[in-house]
Amino acid sequence: MPVLNRIAAYSDEMREWRQHLHRHPETRFDCHKTAAFVVERLKEFGVDEIHEGLAESGVVALIHGREPGPMIGLRADMDALPMDEASGKPHASLVPGAMHACGHDGHTTMLLGAARYLAETRNFAGTAVLIFQPAEEWGSGAHVMVDGGLFERWPVNQVFAIHNMPGTPVGTFYGNAGATMAGIDEFEIVVTGIGGHGAYPHLTRDPITAGAAIHAAIQTILSRDHYALDRLVVAVTQFHAGTANNITPEKATLSGTVRSFSEAAQATAKRRLREICAGVEATFGVKVALDYIEWEPPTVNDPDSAQFAFNVAEEVGTVASRDALPEMGGEDFAYMLKAKPGAYIFLGNGDTADVHHPAYDFSDETAPYGASYFARIIERALPVRG
Repeated sequence: MPVLNRIAAYSDEMREWRQHLHRHPETRFDCHKTAAFVVERLKEFGVDEIHEGLAESGVVALIHGREPGPMIGLRADMDALPMDEASGKPHASLVPGAMHACGHDGHTTMLLGAARYLAETRNFAGTAVLIFQPAEEWGSGAHVMVDGGLFERWPVNQVFAIHNMPGTPVGTFYGNAGATMAGIDEFEIVVTGIGGHGAYPHLTRDPITAGAAIHAAIQTILSRDHYALDRLVVAVTQFHAGTANNITPEKATLSGTVRSFSEAAQATAKRRLREICAGVEATFGVKVALDYIEWEPPTVNDPDSAQFAFNVAEEVGTVASRDALPEMGGEDFAYMLKAKPGAYIFLGNGDTADVHHPAYDFSDETAPYGASYFARIIERALPVRG
C-alpha cells in the first residue's frame, strides 16, 4: 500500500509547515516558538490532550482511538543545529547561527501529518502518544524527558522514531533489528608537568612527551584490549600544547570521542583510558587528570519491534534492508529505547546534501511517507477489535 491518500491530499500543507519551521530554527532546549507552532496545529486537528513544558519546551499530545487499549509512542525531534545555512533556498533560515541541517523540521512535520490523520480517522483501539522533543543535537532532551517521568505519565507499550537519510531514495526505509546508532562518550586529558626553557629539558617535566605516550597507548585499546568484532572507536581529535619553540610548556591537553555499540565496549574504553593515564603519570613524573563524560548509550532496537516497523514500512514504501550496518553517529532516542521496547529506522531523503552540511535541506517529498509510516504504526499496533 502506498502513501495514505488522506495524507497525500494535504502534502502541500505539510510542505508549508516544514518550510515555516525551516525558516525559524531553534536550538537545544529553546524550542518554544517551534513548540507553539506544533501546539497550534495540534489544536486545529482536535487531538484529545496537549501537555507542554516537558524538558523546557517539549510537547506530548494524546489521541484516543475508537476503543480503549494500550498506548504506543511516536517521537519527533524539534531542534536545529548552531550553524549558518548556505542552501540558497527561498525558505532558508532567517536566524543567524541556527539551521535545520539535520531535518528535524521534517521529522516534526511528519509527526504533525500523522497527528492530523489519526485525529480525523481514529481507526485504532488505544492511545497514540505523540512526543515532540527538544535538544536532540545537544543536551540529550530524550534523557531529560525520560528522567522527568515521560513514561510514568504515559506508559507506552512501545515507542518508535525515524530519521531521514540523504543519499537514499525517497520512500525507501532501512535499518536493523539491534544496535543501530553508536553510543557516545567524550574525554579530556590534562597533562601537567614542569615548564621551562626548551634548551634545558632535564630541568622540566615535559607534558608533550607524556601526552604523545598517552596518544600512542590509546591506539592499543582497539588492537589489544577489545574484541575485534565488537565495533569501537577511540579517537583523539585534539592535542593542544605550547606557545613558542624555545619553551617547554607546563600543560598539554588531549581530547576526543568514544563510539561503540555495547555498554561492555564503553566500559573497556573508560577503564583502559584511566589505566593508561595512571601509567603515564607514574612513568613520566607528571600529573594526568582524565575527565570522562558518559554522554549517550548506544541506540539499540528491540528485535520484535524492529521487524514490526519494517513490516509497516513495506506498506507505505520500500524496505531496502532489515539488517543494515549500524551508523557511527549518535542519537538520544537511545534513552527512550532503554526505557521501552521500540525501533528507530531510516527513511530516504533523496539526492540531497548530507546532514550537518550547510547546504542540506529536508526533502518535502519525504514527509508523506514518514507521516504515513507513523500513522500505520498506530493502526497496526492498536487494531480495532470490533
